[in-house]
Amino acid sequence: MIRVLVLADSAVVRAGLETMLRENERFDPVRGGLNLADLSRLSSLRPRAEPDVVLAEVGSKRLLSLPSVDPHAEPLPLVLMIDEVSRRELVQAIRSGVRALLPRAAQPTEIFAAIEAAAAGLTAFGPDELDLLLPAADTSEPESESVFETLSAREVEVLALMAQGLANKNIADRLNISEHTVKFHVSSILAKLGASSRTEAVTKGLKDGLLII
Repeated sequence: MIRVLVLADSAVVRAGLETMLRENERFDPVRGGLNLADLSRLSSLRPRAEPDVVLAEVGSKRLLSLPSVDPHAEPLPLVLMIDEVSRRELVQAIRSGVRALLPRAAQPTEIFAAIEAAAAGLTAFGPDELDLLLPAADTSEPESESVFETLSAREVEVLALMAQGLANKNIADRLNISEHTVKFHVSSILAKLGASSRTEAVTKGLKDGLLII
C-alpha cells in the first residue's frame, strides 16, 4: 500500500482527493497536519506519518515555492497537479523531486498511475511537458545561450560513472547514496541535457565538455 500525503489550496479539494484515494485499496492517505503553504518546507517539517508520495494540487502558481533539494539527500517524490508550467519551472520541478505533472482536471486513473510511478522511482510526464524539455528544431538563440540547465557537481559525477557503463546500483555503491537517488539524478541529467537515453546523455556530455576522456 502506498502512503500518500495530499496537499491542496482548498480543504474541499484535499478532502475529495483523500476520499478518492481511500476508495482504492492500493493507497493510504496519511494526515501530516500540513497544507500547501508547507510544500517548500516538507523536508524539514517531517509529517507525523512519513508518506511514500506527496500529491499536491496547486490552484495558483506556486512552483517557485517548491522545496530545495539537498544533492546528498533523497528527495520526497512529488506528484504535482497544476495547469500550466514554463520550461524553467518544469526543470525546477524535476530538481525539487516532482516525479509527475498532471492537469488539475486529471482523471482518477491518471492520478493513480502517476502516484504509482512516483512511488516506484519513475518519472511520468505527458507530451506537452516532454516538448518543453526537448530542444526546438530551429532556434534563433545564440549558441552561448544554452537552453539546457547546468548540471550540479553531483550530476556530473553520476554522468561520469554512466560514461563508464555502470548501472544505477553500481553508481549508488560507488557514491554511497541510494539507488532511488541515483534514478532521480539520472532523470534530472536526461532532462537538463535534452537526452532520451543514457547513451545520448553521455554523448552530449562529451560534446559539451562535461566529460573528459
